[in-house]
Amino acid sequence: MERIVSRPDLESLLNSIHANTSDPRVGIFGPDSITWKINRESALFLGAGRAALLQLAHPWVATALQQHSSLFGDPIARFHNTFRIVFTMIYGSLGQALAAARHLHTLHTRIQGELTESVSGWQCGTRYRANEIAALRWVYATLVESAVLAFETVLPLAATERESYYQESKIMAALFGIPGCELPSDWSAFSSYTEQMAGELGATSAARSMADAVLSGAGSWVHPPAWYRALTIDWMPPRLRAEFGLQADPTRAARARRWLPRVYRALPASMRFVGPVQEAQERLRGRGISMLIRWNNRFWIGQPCLPFGGQ
Repeated sequence: MERIVSRPDLESLLNSIHANTSDPRVGIFGPDSITWKINRESALFLGAGRAALLQLAHPWVATALQQHSSLFGDPIARFHNTFRIVFTMIYGSLGQALAAARHLHTLHTRIQGELTESVSGWQCGTRYRANEIAALRWVYATLVESAVLAFETVLPLAATERESYYQESKIMAALFGIPGCELPSDWSAFSSYTEQMAGELGATSAARSMADAVLSGAGSWVHPPAWYRALTIDWMPPRLRAEFGLQADPTRAARARRWLPRVYRALPASMRFVGPVQEAQERLRGRGISMLIRWNNRFWIGQPCLPFGGQ
């Protein structure tokens, strides 16, 4: 049965977040959170392709993108739009984070339609709506799981930190409109959920076409290198890899996993840490953001600073 996130539902969740945020200027999470620690790393880019493909494996998501968005003709725009919202929720002030949540809900309100083909357990003609909780939960899950996977590829993460990250991520889920009662209780249950979903989802013909565009960088001047494509495909659950018709290259993927930690840890902080966290740090110091941070932001979110700054 469909469970749609209404605007009053969202506002109830946002009121709770507001009440539990001690310093609106710092934002919802803050510098001492594991959420800041993981999401500040540019290594998150390693998991972006995987998250996109997993989202496409949900027929509702793939059909919605096919019918309501031109962004998969421009993968960089899709990348920017996703990270602009997520980084604003994480590194923006409380006002910015709540504004991002309301903006996302409004965008999703206009996205609805019908599936144009049958795939896995979904029948052609089934109606979809972007603000449906189960679909939102899957998109959220792909972002959380892929972020942890990318981080652990280059940096150590204790099991307790992974658990803390998952528990903190439930606040971001609330910003998506997902109440805590609709989420797995802990990381172990969360892993079981994603494994179960990988056995239920499937790739429509449109999803396979969009996946090819993601992996090739079609319509963009940025073309993912062979090692990135190999790593992305290697990280896909075997069943979904087959659904998308992807050919694994385990040797190239294993080679990338060997050299990436060494190269990544040698990077200077200005390259390792994403622009939005650097902007947040300057905000907390009471300073403006430098040109270097603005250029870093342009890479990650497609604009010089986090949106909704007047909120």
